[in-house]
Amino acid sequence: MANQNSCACCHSVENHAHSHNHEHDESDLQRELMPLSMAAVLFIIGLIWQKPLHNTPYALAEYAVFIPAYLISGWSVLSSAGRNILRGPIFDENFLMTIATIGAIAIHELPEAVGVMLFFQVGELFQGFAVGRSRKSIKSLLEVRPDKANLLVEGEIREVAPEEVKIGEIIVIKPGEKVPLDGEIISGNSQLDTSALTGESVPQTVRVGDNILAGVINQTGSLTVRVSKLFTESSIAKILDLVENASSKKAPTEKFITRFARHYTPVVVFLSLAVALLPPLIIPGATSEQWAYRALVLLVISCPCGLVISIPLGYFGGIGGAAKRGILVKGSTFLDALTAVKTVIFDKTGTLTKGVFEVSQISPYNGYSKHELLSLAAIAESQSNHPVARSILKAYNDNLTKSDVTDYEEIPGHGIRTQVKGVRPVSA
Repeated sequence: MANQNSCACCHSVENHAHSHNHEHDESDLQRELMPLSMAAVLFIIGLIWQKPLHNTPYALAEYAVFIPAYLISGWSVLSSAGRNILRGPIFDENFLMTIATIGAIAIHELPEAVGVMLFFQVGELFQGFAVGRSRKSIKSLLEVRPDKANLLVEGEIREVAPEEVKIGEIIVIKPGEKVPLDGEIISGNSQLDTSALTGESVPQTVRVGDNILAGVINQTGSLTVRVSKLFTESSIAKILDLVENASSKKAPTEKFITRFARHYTPVVVFLSLAVALLPPLIIPGATSEQWAYRALVLLVISCPCGLVISIPLGYFGGIGGAAKRGILVKGSTFLDALTAVKTVIFDKTGTLTKGVFEVSQISPYNGYSKHELLSLAAIAESQSNHPVARSILKAYNDNLTKSDVTDYEEIPGHGIRTQVKGVRPVSA
């Protein structure tokens, strides 16, 4: 996400990740759940037995229960606040929560101090998992990025990074490889899987003179391609840039929250100082102790974590959730725009359907059985890579003898015609 300065208990998702690890796997969960569980147990014990603990001499038992819970749950916040005081921006959420919770301890409201830290860390844990899942979803969408290019130099093939190939140079794309750069085919013909870019699952047939785009997969034949665009200008690079920077394009709600959070902490801190210092000077009979207590209460209640965290996290989770389903959303502004959409028109294949063929019914004629008809069709289609041919071969699911096929002819857009075992022409 774009760099944001934010206050009042929360940052933007990315800035916040600078002081807290937001991506959690199973090992992170086990490592973080144990101390949080210990703090939660102490917190619950303290709440249940708060009155008898509070009434012990000097309330030592209460401190013995709540202070360890406070330190366990709030150590990362306290340490971050200390580092920021020494060499960073002081007025952030760590500083606000530190002085607020220390103030709560000072006015002997220990449960509030522990509660602020504990609930904040629990929220951090859930936020970490949400962001981690979203990032994994986005990364899976970025798997269309090609890793290498086979550069043809003086008759020899060298594997290089796509970024190193220049316009006009020749690359070779073998069957099964991703096309690394945009270019024009100068030799060979093949079928391309373009679903990563277009969602169309039916292979595209290409020949000499056709242009191909980076990110598609070469399925059948070997292709020799003259590069027409640098990698940074290729179609796949533009898609990668859109995905990686999707969350930097902020919706109006996010922009407001960012501005709000940037100024909130200093305002709260100085307002609390004013509450502590001014009334004793202005109001007759007001005591410093009384208004210091009220200033600390103001600090304790002025941490709107849910508001400042939920907005950027909600949008980030939305972009990640869409990416998990193969949908590229350019930014949170477009998520907002989708809420106003009334009518959606879909391209069927690859969007509403998978575009994968399978044999659903066999209707034989002229005395053929279903098995004989399927066998003839499968033998005839055994030399084709067309999706319909593959579905027939899958349905037949038996050993084939390609030598039985003669006079093979592929008719583009219609099918194939051949002779099986030299007996009669078979069309499929």
